[in-house]
Amino acid sequence: MTALPANIDLPLPFSSAADKCAEPLEQQKIRAAQAGDVAAFEWIVRQHEERLFGFCYRWLRCVEDACEVCQDAFVRAWQALPEFEGRARLSTWLYQIALNLCRDRAKTRATRQRDITVALEEITQPPLCPQHAPDESAEWRSEMQKLYRGLAVLPEKLRVVLMLTAMEGLSHEECAQVLNCSVRGIEGRVYRARQVLLEWWDEEK
Repeated sequence: MTALPANIDLPLPFSSAADKCAEPLEQQKIRAAQAGDVAAFEWIVRQHEERLFGFCYRWLRCVEDACEVCQDAFVRAWQALPEFEGRARLSTWLYQIALNLCRDRAKTRATRQRDITVALEEITQPPLCPQHAPDESAEWRSEMQKLYRGLAVLPEKLRVVLMLTAMEGLSHEECAQVLNCSVRGIEGRVYRARQVLLEWWDEEK
């Protein structure tokens, strides 16, 4: 069986060490935002909007829908922030909000089903990977488009764990918090998702 492209398994290039350094400041901003400080919440939005938009886009495969859902997610977060107790990381909580909104948006547009294969050039956010030579770039785009087709054929419970862990870089523990299930359950879904995707990858021309 052939291997998936190496870059598929790489999380987005965000430094965990940098995240740890930023945690005390983020906690200060959270407390301030909970007390009604709009500027503090705007700081929170700037820290998380790129990643959250990327997740919404990869789920919905539509820039317009992803922008609207991402904005809605932050509106919901602002409204619910006073009840945020910090049992999970703020980013994990935001993913949970965004995932629920993505699911709702996908259901409401079921009657206007879109082609899931969208050119990567349509993504409005800057590329999150190193630049490639022209030939390598064409090959990379082809592989990523094939990956998106493969993700689309997975059942939702398998697709979402693969997106959160392999593409968003969440740990199994964080993924379990987003999906409200056990870590063992996540591990099983990740294993099954990779097996199904590998089988599809080998068969797909």
